[in-house]
Amino acid sequence: MRLVTLKARIDDDACIGCGTCVKVCPTLAIHMEDRLAVIDYEKCTGCGNCEQRCPVSAIKLERREEPKKLYVDPSKVDRKKIKELCKKANFNPEQILCYCTETRAEEIAAAIILGAKTPEELSLLTGIRTGCGVECIQPILRLLKAAGINPKPPEGGWQWYGITPTVWDIPEEVKEKYNKRGFYFDKDVELLEKIRDKE
Repeated sequence: MRLVTLKARIDDDACIGCGTCVKVCPTLAIHMEDRLAVIDYEKCTGCGNCEQRCPVSAIKLERREEPKKLYVDPSKVDRKKIKELCKKANFNPEQILCYCTETRAEEIAAAIILGAKTPEELSLLTGIRTGCGVECIQPILRLLKAAGINPKPPEGGWQWYGITPTVWDIPEEVKEKYNKRGFYFDKDVELLEKIRDKE
């Protein structure tokens, strides 16, 4: 669970309308109006991506009057469905997918089962991608793909990186070539599957 205590505030007099903040927001909370950035505070998770990347320091984080909780309770979803989806994406349900927010695979799986279809929706519901915003796009996309969902990046967004291949994706001819050099991919898969399937 992530408790959001901050929100971004834009200084309209300093904003130059470059749109950088729009492109780096993991929840699509910022849009442009009359060449100025405007924030939807219902969607803002106080992650600071916009503040860190604003070229003129026109954005500052400030305290929210009321903290807001981002969390999807996995216990509200059929455990069997969560396990099936996690297994299909090669994650253990208790595996942490976002170290910045400590979001686990079971929470993302639960959110997808309950209807979330994009990384931005998952960020808004669970807080994943609202820390560094870099690495956790990959496990999100793997879980969405395992659920049969193939979302498209938002127009102009920067924070979408493709899925990095895992040991399960290594072609047989590559395995065969490198097994002779001391790499044992099938043994790695065997070990990782034990971890994935651990109760």
